[in-house]
Amino acid sequence: MASSSATSAERQRPELADIVRISGAQFAHAYPLSTEQKRVLDSIVNCRTAALGGHQDFCPSCGHSHPAYNSCLNRHCPKCQALAQQRWIDAREKRILPTKHFHVVFTLPSELRALAAFAKKPLYNALFEAASSTLLELARTHLGAELGITAVLHTWTRDLRFHPHLHCIVTAGGLSLQNHQWISCNHKFLFPVMVLGSLFRAKMAKILNTLYACGTFDRFDDFADPQAFDRLMQKLAKINWLVYVKKPFSNSIYVLRYLGRYTHRVAISNSRIVSVSRQSVTFRTKDGKSITISPCEFLRRFVMHILPSRFVKIRHYGLLASANVHTKLETARVAIVGRSHPSVSSDAPPPPLDWSALLFMLTGRDPRRCPRCGNLLVSFPLARVYPKPSIFDSS
Repeated sequence: MASSSATSAERQRPELADIVRISGAQFAHAYPLSTEQKRVLDSIVNCRTAALGGHQDFCPSCGHSHPAYNSCLNRHCPKCQALAQQRWIDAREKRILPTKHFHVVFTLPSELRALAAFAKKPLYNALFEAASSTLLELARTHLGAELGITAVLHTWTRDLRFHPHLHCIVTAGGLSLQNHQWISCNHKFLFPVMVLGSLFRAKMAKILNTLYACGTFDRFDDFADPQAFDRLMQKLAKINWLVYVKKPFSNSIYVLRYLGRYTHRVAISNSRIVSVSRQSVTFRTKDGKSITISPCEFLRRFVMHILPSRFVKIRHYGLLASANVHTKLETARVAIVGRSHPSVSSDAPPPPLDWSALLFMLTGRDPRRCPRCGNLLVSFPLARVYPKPSIFDSS
């Protein structure tokens, strides 16, 4: 995918890539980085630059010419999420059930953050497993039904601190386990919050004990004391685990677009970065406030949110699990609306729009036409720089 070069005003706006470009090598000297973290930072720096190639747009009518460089398509890059988000929404639109949905957030307690930073993949997987099984079990015992769940992992706060939590969009009811009828839940709440928190805590404790017994945490410094793990588990058993439930959305299409904002959100967007220098980075947090920290501290916080390679951060459970898409999901749809409904199992999905058509749909700007006179552009390929430069070559 290629993108038109930014205007002069846009190029002057500070970006995440500027911070990495200016201070990345210094940061790598101060903090050990994994191969995956270096790859992500390099991708962000090279995104929409000559390093990735692209094409030169030329207007035969007025002579206007400008380069359009390719995007890196990395899921951590703030420049590459808008089109990916829209494509995801389009792909999921046929699967959304026409019913109310709750927004449920499961958060790891602060006592587990250091362990989650040490063993990201096992702890993230545990969070998905515990949260989804909590919802599915309560649906079976309280409703006698199976829910539809889409879960998305986030790991950050607005000031980029480490805060793993799971956003779940959950159907306000489920398909009966007995007679394939749709059973709606209470319109004001999904399940009692204290029950959700207690069961979530119990399931996480079971998984943590299994991981500890398997040696997953053997190199974790805090567990050098043989009694440390038991003390942690005792402490976790005494605190309330936070589960937040937002009142249901009535419009299923709105639910999908609301969820889309979460699925492709990255730790920080370029629009939140106010200023960048070799000494400091200022970015907006919330409620009109901002924070200023050193570039190395900014990058230290950012790389905490780089996911393990090939880790799946969007997962579907219950009726929305891939094994149920052509069976239980369609049965649930018929049970809700009382008739057949166009779905993924009936007709083949339409071919996806190419990037230029999708950009035109989202912004109203047609990248195939000259921004000056509106006539069609002619494009010539631009070769990518090879090998791509790395900010870590000198580190």
